[in-house]
Amino acid sequence: MTERNALNASALPEVLVGPLLRRLSTTRLSLWLLTTRPLEMALVLFPGQRVERALALDAAKRLRIGHHAYIVLIDVALDEPLPCDTRIDYDLRLKDSAGYWRSINEWASWLCHDGQPTPAFVLASRHHRLMHGSCRKPHHESADGLVRGDAWLAEQQNAPGQWPAWLLMTGDQVYVDDVAGPTLAAIHALIRRLGLYDETLEGATVADSQALYAAPESYYHREALLPDVTSNAALRERFFGGVKKPVFTSANASNHLMTLAEMLAMYCLVWSPTPWRLIEVAMPALAEKDAAVYRQEQAVMDTFVEGVAQSARLMAHLPTLMIFDDHDVTDDWNLTADWERCAYGHPFSKRIIGNALIAYLLCQGWGNDPDKLTPLIDEAGALLDTEKGRLEALRQDRFIERLLRFQGWEFQVPGEPALLVLDTRTRRWRSERSPKRPSGLMDWEALMEMQQALLECQSAVIVSPAPMFGVKLIEGVQKLFTLAGKPLVVDAENWMAHRGAANVLLQIWRHSKTPGNYVILSGDVHYSFVYDVFVRRAEHAPHLWQITSSGIKNTFPKQLLNLFDRLNRWLYAPWSPLNWFTKRRKFDVVPRDPEPASAGERLVNASGLGLVDLDARGRPSAIRQLDARGGEVTFPPPEPSSHD
Repeated sequence: MTERNALNASALPEVLVGPLLRRLSTTRLSLWLLTTRPLEMALVLFPGQRVERALALDAAKRLRIGHHAYIVLIDVALDEPLPCDTRIDYDLRLKDSAGYWRSINEWASWLCHDGQPTPAFVLASRHHRLMHGSCRKPHHESADGLVRGDAWLAEQQNAPGQWPAWLLMTGDQVYVDDVAGPTLAAIHALIRRLGLYDETLEGATVADSQALYAAPESYYHREALLPDVTSNAALRERFFGGVKKPVFTSANASNHLMTLAEMLAMYCLVWSPTPWRLIEVAMPALAEKDAAVYRQEQAVMDTFVEGVAQSARLMAHLPTLMIFDDHDVTDDWNLTADWERCAYGHPFSKRIIGNALIAYLLCQGWGNDPDKLTPLIDEAGALLDTEKGRLEALRQDRFIERLLRFQGWEFQVPGEPALLVLDTRTRRWRSERSPKRPSGLMDWEALMEMQQALLECQSAVIVSPAPMFGVKLIEGVQKLFTLAGKPLVVDAENWMAHRGAANVLLQIWRHSKTPGNYVILSGDVHYSFVYDVFVRRAEHAPHLWQITSSGIKNTFPKQLLNLFDRLNRWLYAPWSPLNWFTKRRKFDVVPRDPEPASAGERLVNASGLGLVDLDARGRPSAIRQLDARGGEVTFPPPEPSSHD
């Protein structure tokens, strides 16, 4: 390290992000954080009466991602199990150069609730309550649902039995494909401050990451960085064409993140207030039209940044599990076989997708299932082991190839009820009818694996980023665009869009050996709703609940959703013959009416977080949506005679 780098490191705080609580059990704890240098740390637990229990952190694994940046996963096995259903305070202490141990309330006081000396967690004896949500776009005008979740948890500090067993983040934790100009400027400032590694770029008009950051097209015009040849026309349309979608997407793909450094910096900025305090962000030279957009986005981002400390505190108190959806990687990721051929057939777009997967692995996936992902983490460590400050292009491409072939992002958490988190993005059932038609969200083999897991469970919570039972009218609109050969126009991604996948999924629910209670938690759609689902004319049939909470910080166009909501109620009323033309005709899908609501609305269009209570048999006893603006919406059970 040069003398200048050493001085820069000494001026940085020891911890940049975290700790985030990840997968916790009574015998094992996993915490994720990002530091600016190697640290000597001690994890101290207070399982009762403030009696200390210190844990050695020799097993903490550290990956260097820049000159002054290290991702760390603390993964500790416990000799003596921790108690359940009680508050366990914890302290992550750092040893400074003088040998003094600094408490977490000294170096990250915002992670402690008022009146509490340290953060805490609760290990639930069963999955009795779950907090969940998806789609957190920083520059969306709505309030942040994670801030609302933190405020709700602050009211439960002395009631550990009320704490959720998990915070389930069900997709689009970051939007690498939809980035505000001020956020991109902050990303570049943080890359410089931390010395995040550079990389070589192939297939673009810029040679490497530094040339990308300096290019005039870097802000609001990144689609122009593709070489201007005829073969790239399709790529531009599919990969950067989000801004042209008139109905279901308002992507700002012209600022799509591209390098691994950009994506890692994004995670830092949405999960911690500390990076914002280290950088000075100035608006780059822009044309007047782009400058006007930048200034408008800046006002929204200022409000978002004010709440990042509270969102960090929530993730420091609740064990958190995450699964990707498309915006964690790119819009419409693997939507059709034709999309895959186009995106993976070009070295530049393939690198962008691969970088997003590497970032997901390091920042999200690793904490879900550390044992399963150890081989990938080891290979990532080899890629990042560079003294040159630049990733080796050939090794990076080889690692991306392995990630694109990897099958194993899904995971399960034992407990009552069991928790199954599905990968609906990388194991797709490609259409046999046309490569331009939507692929099934899971292929036959993946669906059989899900069924096998369910055969052993009398009750289960299934996390499916996209709802298995969606709004019929909207699915119908998506089907019309698909029949017209334009699935990309409306994001035609739903479980019913592919005949084979839909039939297998519905057969699983009608199978006599799956007679339990199954709660399906979803996000993706930017509105919230609840359906009770019953199998018609079947003995020992399962009872299903489709519970959708979306977005954490994103909403659907208000007038359009109101129109769809009304039309759906009229066109698919219980007496409507249209119900018999849907794949779900063998099911009673009963919508719940939210309270409060006006004009019979069934779709809640507000940012926030879902909160689901489960009884001893795994059935929802209470379903709520915490509104990011304050207050909450409830979904009481439907009348016994209700059906659609």
